[in-house]
Amino acid sequence: MPSSYYKLEISDRVDLRKKGSNALRKKGIIPGVLYYTGEDNVNIEIDKSVLFHAMQSGQRIFEIDQDGESQYTMIKEVQYHPVTDEVIHIDLMRVRRSEKMTIIVPLILVGDSKGVKEGGLLSQSLNQLEISCFPTDVPEQIELNVEDLELSSSMSVSDIKLENEDIEIITEKEVNIVTVSQIIEDDEAEEDDSETEDSSEESSSETEEAAESEGRAE
Repeated sequence: MPSSYYKLEISDRVDLRKKGSNALRKKGIIPGVLYYTGEDNVNIEIDKSVLFHAMQSGQRIFEIDQDGESQYTMIKEVQYHPVTDEVIHIDLMRVRRSEKMTIIVPLILVGDSKGVKEGGLLSQSLNQLEISCFPTDVPEQIELNVEDLELSSSMSVSDIKLENEDIEIITEKEVNIVTVSQIIEDDEAEEDDSETEDSSEESSSETEEAAESEGRAE
């Protein structure tokens, strides 16, 4: 849980015309909307470089100043230019510190798996989780220790243990996160291929013999 939040500088947007938005982008300013359920939307603008640094900060909740009062917000949606891939619009959703919110956070594996040490191959099938928590409890990431994960074993969402009881995992408990599989040795693979080839040759030989027999019978 961060002790402080990244302060995101925003300004009210006055010119709401399409041409006005294009003019802002040319100046390096991104138009956007700040909203909260049950309240009127607020049209805003953010300096492109300020937004870039905020998005690169790794934080999910940002502190903003609205009408001289500190508020908290999260990035709800970002629109990108289809050709240049640059941000052209952003939606911010205001959150209340006293109300739980739903958010997606990174899922990180920690530790060296027993199965990998024995020669297994580790594959992670889930790298983020959907959780519900208060804005003040949003973790930068959630970790899953895989040190005890043995060969031919797997771990699911139900194996995650959280110290903070106020954080609830929304992602289904049965969803697989990581698996350690046994690697098939090259010798075994070659042996399987050889057996397949032998079987094909035998089948082909039997077919030829049957054809010859039919020919002699005629």
